[in-house]
Amino acid sequence: MSDTQATKVALITGANKGIGLETARQLGKLGVTVLVGSREMRRGEQAAEVLRGVGVDARAIHLDVTSEADRAAAAKYIEREFGRLDILINNAAVNLDQGAGYETSTTPVEAIRETFETNFFAVVDLTQRLLPLIRKSEAGRIVNVSSAQGSLKLLAPKDSTIYATKTFSYDASKTALNSFTLHLAHELRGTKIKVNSVHPGWVKTDMGGEKAPLELVDGAKTSVRLAMVGEDGPSGEYFHMDLALPW
Repeated sequence: MSDTQATKVALITGANKGIGLETARQLGKLGVTVLVGSREMRRGEQAAEVLRGVGVDARAIHLDVTSEADRAAAAKYIEREFGRLDILINNAAVNLDQGAGYETSTTPVEAIRETFETNFFAVVDLTQRLLPLIRKSEAGRIVNVSSAQGSLKLLAPKDSTIYATKTFSYDASKTALNSFTLHLAHELRGTKIKVNSVHPGWVKTDMGGEKAPLELVDGAKTSVRLAMVGEDGPSGEYFHMDLALPW
């Protein structure tokens, strides 16, 4: 193995740009070895090079989360190189509704399927494949990057700040992701593994747009906090920064 048990190892999907890249930077600055999951290896290598330039132990890993072959290869690589995984941050996501002008009643089923393939099914399968390695960690952490739009409680009230923001495929996929968080955390209760969902906030990214009020450094904070949470920290919960969110 090329690593030691003293150094935490984290896999972050969709980490070659945006919130994923900033999450990798922040974790790396805390001494974590970060595996930069990227759909295109060239972009992953570029991101890892940038991270190494600021003192982070970063390594690119080819991982199109929608590819079963890539998911399987990622698990084999991590097992071979490290023998365990301490942190899994399921960050990669798509929002096909955004800018498409879909109403709920006109959203193509194909768009719903494609959204769920990335935002839900890929997360479930990758997590299941990596769980045996996470069980080998002294303190495994699984962070599912969700959205406030995955909360039915926040999305439903007419006085909610996100009431008018209805993107059916994306919202439903994040609600399903939150359900996965709850169910997996329940299964792993009594172990050292903690599983939580996070809402990064409305952040200036390709998805969030330039009007978003938060910078990348803020968007990564919740994921980093829960990735590094201690033994007495939460599991099966849903956060933005230090604020617990309703499901």
